[in-house]
Amino acid sequence: QVQLVESGGGSVQAGGSLRLSCFASGYYYSNNYSGWFRQAPGKEREAVAILYPAGTHTYYADSVKGRFTISQDRAKTTLYLQMDNLKPEDTAIYYCAAGGRFTALVPANYRYWGRGTQVTVSS
Repeated sequence: QVQLVESGGGSVQAGGSLRLSCFASGYYYSNNYSGWFRQAPGKEREAVAILYPAGTHTYYADSVKGRFTISQDRAKTTLYLQMDNLKPEDTAIYYCAAGGRFTALVPANYRYWGRGTQVTVSS
């Protein structure tokens, strides 16, 4: 049974940093799309940063380019999202996703999801 468990969320002031982690039990981040989505109140869930299969490509939403970095550990069991220079508009619940197929940016294409971790950025 695959489980994804996020950690590292919290509250910071604008300009601050947070590092999210997502540990996968029963799964290795490698052969499918995996990454981070976020959902703010009243908005749809959106892709923030995605690792393509076998590390062939990395996607970042335009709104986070240059500020967020996605990575994984050597064991391919933990996914990270380093978030720097955070802005109030980054406030959302952040979800780890894995087992994505066909297209990277569509949430419905991902088989496994974490429960989410809240990130709140104050001005």
